[in-house]
Amino acid sequence: MSPSAPAARPARRALPQEVGLALVVLVLGLILAGYGWHDARPGHPNTFLNFDNLIDGVATPMSYYAIMAVGATVVIITAGIDISVGAIMALAALGGAGALQALPPDASAWLVLPVALLVPLAIGLACGLINGGLVVGLNLHPFIVTLGTMSIFRGLANVLPSQKTLPAAGQLLPEAFTTRFMRVEWFGLQPMPLLLMLGTIALGWIYLHLMVAGRETYAVGGNVEAARFSGLRVNRILLRTYALSGLSAGLAGMVSLGRFGTASTSTGTGYELTVIAGAVVGGASLAGGRGTAVGALLGTLIIALIENGILILRLAQEYRLVIIGLAIVVAVALERLGHHLRQRRAAR
Repeated sequence: MSPSAPAARPARRALPQEVGLALVVLVLGLILAGYGWHDARPGHPNTFLNFDNLIDGVATPMSYYAIMAVGATVVIITAGIDISVGAIMALAALGGAGALQALPPDASAWLVLPVALLVPLAIGLACGLINGGLVVGLNLHPFIVTLGTMSIFRGLANVLPSQKTLPAAGQLLPEAFTTRFMRVEWFGLQPMPLLLMLGTIALGWIYLHLMVAGRETYAVGGNVEAARFSGLRVNRILLRTYALSGLSAGLAGMVSLGRFGTASTSTGTGYELTVIAGAVVGGASLAGGRGTAVGALLGTLIIALIENGILILRLAQEYRLVIIGLAIVVAVALERLGHHLRQRRAAR
């Protein structure tokens, strides 16, 4: 089997799937806007279409989820899973905060920005390589491995910092990172989290659809034994996918640190469920072989709209986990139904 053969099939199916996801986004938006208009009354104005709500309530909060969802999608395409991303994000954010608080508040951007970027990415990459090394080396199911490392990374995030929140009381992160980079304003917007998210989506699309490494990823997820017999270095490919997942979590940690100007031991808690939900709702198949970076963006946007809708509809926050869990179950059920229908058509 040629390594390039399995890549052509997901590329042909990507457009209709992503168009369908875009329609779901449109319908959700219309429902939320329509409900707000119908329910608008003194004291309960429609806030969904407010510019501040769309940017600060939907787009910006989803930026870390979407960045990590790209890495999660790459892992899921290989039929793997990484549930340690929230803990990696916390470690990366705390590591970045620890390094930056050692610099003077007025330090030069030439010094601050490399530290702010490279420290979280290095921590994320190291954690991803540990996950990949354990998956490949121990030949264990990725869920078991990343369940263990999630606990280890979260424990380290609680133990290693001198305080629960960094920077320490009385200290600030350098302005070159916060005010003049991550929270820089253009036309009244603070676009850096969104730009980093869109940049990650673009890199993910290039990786999966234009690079040999992406085609190898689909080949391993489509049929790992066939990929191995065709000469692909499966272990190296799996190690690379978990490294990318760790890198995306490290970048998300940097974005969170820059947006809030602080990191805590609870950063990223519970994010793994939202990230996996975004990837799966976006079309990544838990059976492997399917998924796109643009699908991860749209899936995460659907989750973000659902979360914002809970606020717009003034529902109890406890419904959030119920709805996200239902979204995962429905997405998996629809994917399996589609797989069954494709098999029936192929058998005719």
